[in-house]
Amino acid sequence: MSKKAWGIMFLCAMLVLATGCAAGGNQGGGENEGGFSAGLVTDTGGINDESFNETAWAGMKKAKKELDADIKYLESKRDDDYNPNLTKFSREKRNIVWGVGFKFNKAIPEIAKQFPDQKFGIVDDNLGGKIPDNVVSVTFKEEEGSFLMGVIAGSMTKTDKVGFIGGITSPLIKKFEYGFRAGVKAANPKAKVTVAYAESFKDVAKGRSLAANMYNDGTDIIFHAAGGVGKGLFDEVKTREKGKYWAIGVDMDQSGLAPDHTLSSLVKRVDVAVFDIMKDMKENDKFPGGKEVELGLKEDAVVPAKTTSKHVPENVMKKVDEYKQKIVDGEIKVPSTEKEFKKYKG
Repeated sequence: MSKKAWGIMFLCAMLVLATGCAAGGNQGGGENEGGFSAGLVTDTGGINDESFNETAWAGMKKAKKELDADIKYLESKRDDDYNPNLTKFSREKRNIVWGVGFKFNKAIPEIAKQFPDQKFGIVDDNLGGKIPDNVVSVTFKEEEGSFLMGVIAGSMTKTDKVGFIGGITSPLIKKFEYGFRAGVKAANPKAKVTVAYAESFKDVAKGRSLAANMYNDGTDIIFHAAGGVGKGLFDEVKTREKGKYWAIGVDMDQSGLAPDHTLSSLVKRVDVAVFDIMKDMKENDKFPGGKEVELGLKEDAVVPAKTTSKHVPENVMKKVDEYKQKIVDGEIKVPSTEKEFKKYKG
């Protein structure tokens, strides 16, 4: 190999190290240029996870379009990339730097302390209630939306066996699980819910294996809250008989992954939350630092995808609407932990 080629390879390697060992992208002008700018750091699922990272990026792109914001993202290839990626955007003095996912619950407070004049946002974690003044926490009542997915599954199962596939075992994913189980119980007390965790948010093969085992055991509907792992669920359900085996997606409308096998998706409006906070920052100079912004069914932040009515009959959709109203009105308190679920009567 020529010296020139070696030189190019060395330069590329140095560039990778300089960007925190992560892939990145941007849309907009230069770095800040006196206007509003924002940076987004993904977790290890990546920007195109067809889940919450991608949804958050959709909110950023809306900010580019409507707020003329300069936006960039950095993909974290491993957990060790969180700190350097957050640091990179902080040194660029972006108006706000987002960390997407509960796995940022250590990195965000550390970097926020190092850069007290920088504003940060974290999605899916409230930092144990100890939120620094330069950080805003965006959380969702995932259990409420998951309850509605449970109502759909419990109402439509033909085998009285439904399943739940989780990503990494954590309080966040447990909210999805117990909300779903409560909804199934409310709609169909006879139905059994099989639960499995991949302990990953990107192991597609593991997701497919877990789904195959459930379907082979008689489960006919599976809901996932597993990030990229969920792609394995859709890969598997597409090989199964139409009208007999179903999947339920999460975070965004995932029906495109298996159009003839997707009953619904729990859409979590991360995009709206991210955009609204940035809009208030730019237009009103307001930033809810030190606070948790929690969104649920009342705010239409965790709702069934609009494509749900394609395969879910009208009588079940009516039942979903009735349960939604009861939750919004406070008649039903949806459990989000094992302790609360044990007390839930259905």
